[in-house]
Amino acid sequence: MAAEELELESELVERVAAIDIAKASGMVCTRVPHATRPERRVQEAWNVASTTEAIMELGQALVALGVTRVVMEATGVYWRPFFFLLESCGLECRLVNARDVKNVPGRPKTDKLDAIWLAKLAEWGMLRASFVPERPIRRLRDLTRLRAALSQERTRHKHRVEKLLEDAHIKLSSVATNLFGLSARNMLDAMVAGERSPERLADLAQGKLKAKHAALVAAFNGRFDEHHAYVLGTLLGAIDHVQSQIDDLTRHIETSLTQLSGPQADLDAKRPASVGGALTPAERLDEIPGIGAITAQIILAEIGLDMSVFPTPGHLVSWAKLSPRTIQSAGKTFPGGTGQGNPWLKAVLGEAAMAAARTDTFLGARYKRPVRRRGHGKALVAVARSMLVIVWHLLGRSPSPLPRPRGRLPPAPDGQGHPHPRAHPPVGSPRARRHHQSAHGGRLRPTATRGPGEASRAAARWHGPTFGLDHPLRDSPRAVRPGRGPS
Repeated sequence: MAAEELELESELVERVAAIDIAKASGMVCTRVPHATRPERRVQEAWNVASTTEAIMELGQALVALGVTRVVMEATGVYWRPFFFLLESCGLECRLVNARDVKNVPGRPKTDKLDAIWLAKLAEWGMLRASFVPERPIRRLRDLTRLRAALSQERTRHKHRVEKLLEDAHIKLSSVATNLFGLSARNMLDAMVAGERSPERLADLAQGKLKAKHAALVAAFNGRFDEHHAYVLGTLLGAIDHVQSQIDDLTRHIETSLTQLSGPQADLDAKRPASVGGALTPAERLDEIPGIGAITAQIILAEIGLDMSVFPTPGHLVSWAKLSPRTIQSAGKTFPGGTGQGNPWLKAVLGEAAMAAARTDTFLGARYKRPVRRRGHGKALVAVARSMLVIVWHLLGRSPSPLPRPRGRLPPAPDGQGHPHPRAHPPVGSPRARRHHQSAHGGRLRPTATRGPGEASRAAARWHGPTFGLDHPLRDSPRAVRPGRGPS
């Protein structure tokens, strides 16, 4: 068995502080070296109120002690005053998951003991810091999450309108496709204004709904009275009010996105003019099948613009809980769930994955491959994972140069003419596909065959390197696509 050389992941932090946070206070524990005995540590624990003045005094005390790292457990939203105020004092703050700092079973559990245990774990570097974005991203996240909450509230009001119409024996939703479309909304407003004639209400139909005049007349033949009109007017007013708030939030979000500056903005500024000009991060994500403008805004608000926080795409996917956990025991591997993760990010990625699964793209094929043997849910998770990998590459990659002419192999790192030291495998074999994908970043695209004798010839016909969505050249708007050269 070969030995492995590993880097030392845990090192002693000489001056550390830990905070066990509650709603109204926090238990602070500091561990610093002894003044005269280097092998000893000085430990002190005390309670601090969660007011701004008390936390600022705590920050000054920790700076005076020379504390270099402050670790706190993620307790609801109560950690935010401690984290942001101590961070403003120049201290390195780390937020850790409560699951990682669970106390040893069988021992007494108090706030003081929890703070001491947290300080000991932080002292030896055994805790992983949670992702806390920068202040501009946090503000953008507040706006996008509030917009999502208001959208859900608007949906609830619309459901109440549907229930009210059913209570009044009005079957408008059975005839009109959209109960809040232009025609249906005009009819609802007329009913609130006092119109009760089914014929005159049906005459308000526009477009294709005019062909359903008889069905509309029958649908409006109900028991709609003044009580229903009052409640309906109140609900429609609430929907309009929430819609105006959503529109205002959308404008603020777009303004905030234009004011954001990150590593990707500097990379876009260096992009050659021949590549097609700089794209905003939201526009870059909007190019992915299944992702629209609203989804791109939410993704940027949840993961930020700086992809250096996630060293690899796997780190980002693991943080978002889109990859299954590995559980192995006694030589056997057991299936593990993905976990909960960020609910705001997983929700929009799930919707985008469902939209991308219906497209004739790489993501559509990514869904069709596992759906028959693994099911709809796991196939959507696979698509969402691939989409997040693409997002990482689009936000974290440097500007790509113009693609090479079709048919030319990229030079090897050692300067040789062949990108791989081994001989080329037979055309059409599985190893040929893997070899071509590693060398060109693309995939073989055999044409459709019409007979058994054409299989070998069809496997040899491919249209140059076609770049996958996770290829570095896929970012470029001017990248080579199958069937056409660079324009």
